[in-house]
Amino acid sequence: MPRSVPNRGEEGRAHDDRRCLVTGGAGFLGSNLANDLLADGLHVTVFDSLSRPGSQLNLDWLRGQYGDALSFTKGDVRDSKVVERAVAGVDVVYHLAGQTAVTSSVDDPRADFEHNALGTLNVLEAARRSDASPIVVYASTNKVYGALPGVRVVEEETRYSLPDNEDGIGERQRLDFHSPYGCSKGAADQYVRDYHRVYGVRTVVMRQSCLYGPRQMGVEDQGWVAWFLIAALLDLPITIYGDGKQVRDLLFVDDAVAALRSAVARIEVSAGEVYNIGGGHGQTVSVWREFEPALTAAMGRPVQRARFAAARVGDQRAFYCDTRKAARDLGWEPTVAVDDGLRRLAEWIRAAEPALRDVLAARIRSGSADRRDGT
Repeated sequence: MPRSVPNRGEEGRAHDDRRCLVTGGAGFLGSNLANDLLADGLHVTVFDSLSRPGSQLNLDWLRGQYGDALSFTKGDVRDSKVVERAVAGVDVVYHLAGQTAVTSSVDDPRADFEHNALGTLNVLEAARRSDASPIVVYASTNKVYGALPGVRVVEEETRYSLPDNEDGIGERQRLDFHSPYGCSKGAADQYVRDYHRVYGVRTVVMRQSCLYGPRQMGVEDQGWVAWFLIAALLDLPITIYGDGKQVRDLLFVDDAVAALRSAVARIEVSAGEVYNIGGGHGQTVSVWREFEPALTAAMGRPVQRARFAAARVGDQRAFYCDTRKAARDLGWEPTVAVDDGLRRLAEWIRAAEPALRDVLAARIRSGSADRRDGT
């Protein structure tokens, strides 16, 4: 039976009656965000094409939780008319839909551009034309910074470090779009900023780092944290591209959701701004030299040995966010430690194992060609 939407009072934001649209709302981040909004009694419409294997599973989960309290529109962000109808009348658009894999962008740069750049333009135009004047929060990426030109990177025993940027990479770091994915997301990122400056649309850009958590059905080239746990559970081969010393800051999905909602709650400060959203220096880990022991601890047993291959196009040797601007403007900071987050993700993967096997089989049948997250 669908659960009733709780009345949390002022503290739980239950009196917030804003109407929210979540594009890509059946994806990993989108379904977690929709769940959080619905739990607070907000009016939520999930907009998703359901083209990505696993998205139907997430939508069914949301429907099982909230029943008719959840609205759903099946649509593609490349279709401007469908997007305009979906945006009409809503107060907040969380724009999370897009093509999410660098490798897919290299294979098909036109499709990558259409999903990320054109799709975002469609959302912005719909918001600009809407009588409701909605807030638009955009999920950008740290890939807009490219290979971090001018940033000194030092190789250590188990990781790369940024000795001149101990607090991480800030929003003033020079943009350097690298790979078609970096270009399409970077173009969208700048369009979102400019629609505030030129048209007065209340937009916020969230340049996200490495997100992970429940409902992430990761694959080898996108969602690597979940993919490593899934591969370890199902005894599938793990390939490390590069030397395994690349450093990322991990951000648990609950913290990412809190950041998105904080941007809306403080829109009088955040409108027109860009924020780097990640785990920061305190949540960094190298992708195999340090992650392998953490993976072993999360699984409760040794994991298979990884294979190594050449580094991928546009891969950063080290990246972690300087989150001080988000802390100052949004009152936000990450709270979930990596070991706790990995334990919670592992618990979800074990519980979802039968469904995950079906999702992986579907991806194998489709050649993993469609890696869009709810477009």
